[in-house]
Amino acid sequence: MIAQTIQLALAPVFVLVAIGNIMNLLSTRLGRVVDRSRALQGRYRETTGDEHDMVVREMRVVDRRIRLVGAALRLLVTSGLAIGLTVALLFLEDVLRYDLQRFAAATFIAAVGLLMWALVLILRETQAASAALRIPEAYLERERRL
Repeated sequence: MIAQTIQLALAPVFVLVAIGNIMNLLSTRLGRVVDRSRALQGRYRETTGDEHDMVVREMRVVDRRIRLVGAALRLLVTSGLAIGLTVALLFLEDVLRYDLQRFAAATFIAAVGLLMWALVLILRETQAASAALRIPEAYLERERRL
């Protein structure tokens, strides 16, 4: 019986591995965004006029990105905890001989829902990053033939 439970628990464990990989990617992105934030904060007091406005605009984007990554990480951690609870329920069902299938299904559905919500936030963060990285038209000098 326990061998079947181990086999049944493999799918949630693979989701847990995927969640861990996504969290690793997000913590790397967060580190880069925080570094950029520190650099902008250093430039904040040194700039005036249009350049200062550009720094403030970029700081707002960076702040939004930090909040989105933080929220996505919280959702992923919660999803991971729900996956762990799913696996625990599967084993408790086997050991205690209680019917916990509905609870296990509910925690797994919750985990997948949280994962999907986190992925939406990651998409929003990457869109914000892409928008911030767009090169201003004035720098492209499209009127010049090169």
